[in-house]
Amino acid sequence: MNPAGLSRLHIFRLAVPVMLAQAATASTGVVDTMVMGLYGTKAELGAVGVAAVVVNFLYWAFGFLRMSTTGLTAQAKGAGNTSEVNAALQRALLTGAFMGSLILLLSPLLKLVVFQPFDATDAVKTLAGEYWDYRLWGAPAILMGYGITGWLLGTGRTGWLLVFQIILNAVNCGLDLWFVAVLDWGPAGIGAGTAIAEWTALICGLWIVRQGLTGRAEGLFSRDKLLQMFSANRDILIRTLALLFAFAWFVNSGADLGTAVLAGNQVLLQFVSVSAFILDGYAFVAEKEIGEAWGSKQRARLTRAMRLTTELALASGALIALIYWLTGSWLIEHFVADAEARAVALEYLPYCALIPLLGVPCWQLDGFFIGGTQGKALRNAAVITTVLYVITDWLFTRTMGNSGLWLAFLMMYFYRAFSLGVYLPGFIRRTS
Repeated sequence: MNPAGLSRLHIFRLAVPVMLAQAATASTGVVDTMVMGLYGTKAELGAVGVAAVVVNFLYWAFGFLRMSTTGLTAQAKGAGNTSEVNAALQRALLTGAFMGSLILLLSPLLKLVVFQPFDATDAVKTLAGEYWDYRLWGAPAILMGYGITGWLLGTGRTGWLLVFQIILNAVNCGLDLWFVAVLDWGPAGIGAGTAIAEWTALICGLWIVRQGLTGRAEGLFSRDKLLQMFSANRDILIRTLALLFAFAWFVNSGADLGTAVLAGNQVLLQFVSVSAFILDGYAFVAEKEIGEAWGSKQRARLTRAMRLTTELALASGALIALIYWLTGSWLIEHFVADAEARAVALEYLPYCALIPLLGVPCWQLDGFFIGGTQGKALRNAAVITTVLYVITDWLFTRTMGNSGLWLAFLMMYFYRAFSLGVYLPGFIRRTS
């Protein structure tokens, strides 16, 4: 594509289905929290918060399957290598099936240790364990789904990505309400509903990408291609683990301040998740466009993609921040039944409302480097960010309580953007 042909309208047309798909993904956690907030106790709400962090930590650790698949697929597409485009999908699905099955087999052993670091009460941990027992049945489905998502992004099939995510979210929402509101299964019902939804979405997703499954895919087990995939995956895995540790640290610091703070912060994290998922739509489009520019060695196209996606992301981030500021308190008042959790969420909403705008630079930079499969930069920046955040949180929370917790959390986004930004000039220079 000529750089002049890469317009804001083109970016926006690609980004809208991704943002809607991401909103559907984010609303899975929102629905879980909302249903538990309406029909459960603060202990059950806190349990879903703790368990969701643990499960997300585990699953998102394998987010490299989505990220590397997007970058490698886009680069192969930019180079005009259709066979390798198909092979990238098939390698991701095989890897996801193997790793997901391994997680499922090891889940009883993992359960013995994963909740130990949290300072939640025994009652909260017991309920969280019930969620874990059912949710982990979806492990193979969700990891294979990462491969499907990455391939759809890398090939620019963003409309089908939206269909895939809507199926997942719709099934999850319906089952949550049935299992919790009707059958009164509590956190276990939330976990079971999500696992069933993940398998349903996978079956539909395999039909959506059938072209990539049946098309020519030479060198599927090529040593060089496998090494390229695992090298990218290794660095992105370390990056993801570091960032997930930072989010787990945030949740655990809140748990140390009491069950009400834990539950209130969990509500606000849903606002953070929604904004991050929606604004990641621009970052995901950047991955696709930059991956193709990198594969075809077009520096002008790469820099234009960076500029246009970031402009749109900043405008959207400011709009979401304003919406949170104006309507967040109404949502909290109407969808959180426990008075103590509601009071915490209302008090600290202003901190949360800043994140959609402050987070844009680091989310965009993630997209740039994932599209170029620059795993080392992503890895190093994430490790530096996490170390600085933990130190900041330890200092601030000790003296300012939950206010310090949220201030340190905001600082984490600054650390992340700065530590990635120092790599950007060199990355651009290496395009051609």
